[in-house]
Amino acid sequence: MEECCSTKPKKKKQHTHDHSEGDGHDHSHDTGDKTPFQMFLPAIISFLLLLIGIALDNYIKTEWFTGWVRLAWYLAAYIPVGLPVLKEAYESIVHGDVFSEFFLMGIATVGAFAIGEYPEGVAVMLFYSVGEVFQGMAVSRAKGNIKALLDQRPDEVTIIEGSQPKTIKAKETKIGDIIQLKPGEKLALDGELITESASFNTAALTGESKPDTKAKGETVLAGMINMNSIALVKVNTAYEDSKLSKILELVQNATAQKAPTELFIRKFAKVYTPIVVFLAIGICLLPYFFVSDYQFRDWLYRALIFLVISCPCALVISIPLGYFGGIGAASRNGILFKGSNFLDSIAEIQNVVMDKTGTMTEGVFKVQEVNIQPGFNKEEILKLVNALESKSTHPVATAIHNYAGEIDHSLPLENVEEIAGHGLKASVNGKELLAGNFKLMDKFNISYDTNHSNIVYTLIAIAYDKKFAGYITIADTIKNDAKETVDSLHRMGIKATMLSGDKSTVVKYVADQLGIDSAFGDLLPEDKVNKVKEIKAKNQTVAFVGDGVNDAPVVALSDVGIAMGGLGSDATIETADVVIQDDKPSKIPMAINIGKQTKKIVWQNIVLAFAVKAVVLALGAGGLATMWEAVFADVGVAMLAILNAVRIQRMKFN
Repeated sequence: MEECCSTKPKKKKQHTHDHSEGDGHDHSHDTGDKTPFQMFLPAIISFLLLLIGIALDNYIKTEWFTGWVRLAWYLAAYIPVGLPVLKEAYESIVHGDVFSEFFLMGIATVGAFAIGEYPEGVAVMLFYSVGEVFQGMAVSRAKGNIKALLDQRPDEVTIIEGSQPKTIKAKETKIGDIIQLKPGEKLALDGELITESASFNTAALTGESKPDTKAKGETVLAGMINMNSIALVKVNTAYEDSKLSKILELVQNATAQKAPTELFIRKFAKVYTPIVVFLAIGICLLPYFFVSDYQFRDWLYRALIFLVISCPCALVISIPLGYFGGIGAASRNGILFKGSNFLDSIAEIQNVVMDKTGTMTEGVFKVQEVNIQPGFNKEEILKLVNALESKSTHPVATAIHNYAGEIDHSLPLENVEEIAGHGLKASVNGKELLAGNFKLMDKFNISYDTNHSNIVYTLIAIAYDKKFAGYITIADTIKNDAKETVDSLHRMGIKATMLSGDKSTVVKYVADQLGIDSAFGDLLPEDKVNKVKEIKAKNQTVAFVGDGVNDAPVVALSDVGIAMGGLGSDATIETADVVIQDDKPSKIPMAINIGKQTKKIVWQNIVLAFAVKAVVLALGAGGLATMWEAVFADVGVAMLAILNAVRIQRMKFN
C-alpha cells in the first residue's frame, strides 16, 4: 500500500504478512516461524526496563539515576523496540516514501528524548511495537482462511503404470494417466471415475464436507477427498487447468481488486500524512509570533503529541483486514469473491435477477412424455433427436440421452448449428432436422396444431423434412433451498426477478412456487439484457445469477455477476464476479449478508478512528493531552479497530 502504513519492498521476504498483496508495497510483519514469545521478546525487555526506570524516577530515589546514566537506561529500553522502526523509516525514505508511519514514530520519539521526556518516548515506541505484533498476528489469521485453500492440492499422486502403482509428482501427470486414490487421499487433478462408484468429501471445492457419491463415468475434481474404498480416476485435464487450479488462482488474486473504500483510504493517507507533518511543524513554530510567553520545549512537545496521534494506522490496517476477513469468511462458506470491490458492490444490491435452470432448479431434467405425430416413426425420430442433442451441453440433452439410450453415431448429421435461444438444426440425408422450442418452429415456418401454451413442462419441439414431427415434455425439479433463498432476499428488502429462455408457463409456475416478484420466459440472450437495462434505468443495482457462459452479456451488464456451478463450467469462474461453488441458491443471500457485514465493520472502524483522533488531536494542539493519550489515539484505536475487523471471521451467516 502506498500510505503511512507501508514501505516499498527492499527484497522479497518469506513469511511476510503484508496488508495488501500485489500493489507493489508491503507493510512487513515478518512473524516467520517465530513463537508468540519470540515476537514479543523485544517488547518484554523494553517494558521491564521502562518499569524499572519509572520506579527509579518516582519511587526509589537514588542519586546515581541521573544525567547520562538515566539517559543510557532509557536508551537501553528504547533500542529493542525503536531500532527496527528507525531502520524501517530510513529504508522507506531511501525508497522515496518519506512520510511513512515509521518516520512519524521516529521523529516523535526521538523528539521526546531531545526534550528530556525519556519515559514517554520509550512508552510510545513500546506500545506502537506491541501494536505492530498484534497487527501482524491479526493479518496472518485473516489471511489464514484464504490461504488454507492453497494447501488443498497434494504434491504427489499414485498412478497405475502397467499393473503397478507408481508415485510421481502431480505436475508430471499426463492426460490419460490412471490415478489410484486410497481412502483419505485427495485428488490432485480433474478426471473421470473409472471405478463403479466412490464417495468423496468435496469441502475443498464447496465449503461443505457432505459426502458426494459419484458413479462410473462421472467427473471428479481436484481437491475432492476419497472417503471409502480405493478409487481409480482417469485424468482428463492438465494439472494447471484443473478446477482447483483455477480456484486457487482466483483466491490468490482476490486481494488485488481493491474496494472503493480501501482505495480512498490509500489516497487519503498519501495526502493526509504530509499535511499532518507540516501542521506539527506549524504547531511548534508559529505560536512564537502570537504567544507572549512562548516556550519552544512546550510547543515542541505538543507537536510531537500531534504527530503520534495523527498516524492513520488504524485506518490503513483495519480496513484491508476487514476485507480480508470478508473474503476469508466467504471462501470458508464455499463462496469466492474475485476482489474486495465486489464485497462492497454486493452489499448495495437492490435486485437479484436469476436464471431458472441450474440456478433455482436442479437442472436435472427427466423426460415426461414423448408425443410423436402420426406418419412418423417414434423410434427413428428419437434416434435422430438423441444424436442431434448430443452436440449440445444443455441439461435437456442429457435427459433425452437418458431416455433414448445409446447414441447412434452412424447417423449422417451434417451442418449442425445451435441457434441461440431457439435450439438445434442439422441436415440428415439431405433433410432438415430441428429440435428446440416452438419459437424454432416459427422461425423456420413449421406449422403445428399443438396448443403448447397450457403445458407446464419444458417442451422440445421436433421438425423433420419441413414437417412438425411432435414434441417431448421434460420436467425439472426446484432446488430444496430455493424458496428459502427468495424469502431471505425479501427479508433484506431485495426484489427477486427470474429471466429464462424456457417456456413462459414453466417460468411462471416456478416463480409462483418460490414467491418471486416477477418472471419472464421465452427470452433470448438479448431479451435478458434488455430486461436488466430496464431495471438499471430506474437507478437500481442488479446482481445477475446464472451459468456465467450463455448469460455472459447480462453478467457483464449487471453490477455483480454471480455464477452458480462452481463444479460445472470452467468459464463460470472466469466470467463471474462471485462464484458459488456448491450450486446452492441459499448462498446468494449469504454472499450479500457477508458483503453487508464487511462494509458495516469497515465503516465502524473509519468512524471510530476519525472521531477519536479528531478529539485527541484538538486536545494535543491545545496542550490538554499528553503522550499517553496520544498512544491511545494511535495504538489503542488501531487495536480496537483490528479486534472489530477480525469479528467477521467468527460470524455465522447461515
